[in-house]
Amino acid sequence: MKNSGNTILITGGGSGIGEALAHRFNDAGNTVIVAGRRRAALEASIAGRANMHAIELDVTSAPAIADFARRLLAEHPDVNVLVNNAGIMRMEPLDRARDLSDAEATITTNLLGPIRLIDALIDHLVGQPDAAIVNVSSGLAFVPLVATPTYDATKAAIHSYTVALRHALAGRVEVIELVPPAVQTGLTPGQETREGYLPLGAFIDEVMTLFAQDPTPPEILVERVGFLRNAEREGRFDEALATLNSR
Repeated sequence: MKNSGNTILITGGGSGIGEALAHRFNDAGNTVIVAGRRRAALEASIAGRANMHAIELDVTSAPAIADFARRLLAEHPDVNVLVNNAGIMRMEPLDRARDLSDAEATITTNLLGPIRLIDALIDHLVGQPDAAIVNVSSGLAFVPLVATPTYDATKAAIHSYTVALRHALAGRVEVIELVPPAVQTGLTPGQETREGYLPLGAFIDEVMTLFAQDPTPPEILVERVGFLRNAEREGRFDEALATLNSR
């Protein structure tokens, strides 16, 4: 992926990993558009920064995504990089019947949202120079946290979808998977300061170093996520599953 001179769209860019990526990509000489549902958060993210823009987007709505794509390309026809970062994580008990609204919202946001947005922009991206799609999955795609089963499943699906997309777009659009470990963000209550989670700044520093490699790795894997990402291939999946879920 080209380091500078891109026009980059980042969903969920008003906070957490999305906002941190937006600022670092902008610092590197890229125009960045942040998208999300909370206008105030988006405006705070771009405040005082040149070549940063905000557009509201509800990734849970198919009509809203289609309308967003039209507005985006009208205002920013040079968009050549899409970062699918928006997501939610909900705790769900599996040992009793429950309201499935959290599961449905998680699937709609984390899986259907990126699929729909890629579909809305793919005809444009294949015609752009130095085009790239970055899908944010999770270490939990590879070893599940039992308390968040639908989140884990959506991220496993995003991993698989990204592999297929990479092969389908080979030679036309670069497809990269960013696989975070547990990072101190607002994804779940209290997570910003949770002990044992990787500080956001340290995570982004390592991520940007990996993005700067030539060629860019197809998977952006910070050192901390290797415990989960490589568990099965290293023959220690059961151990990793037990360790993760005993914390």
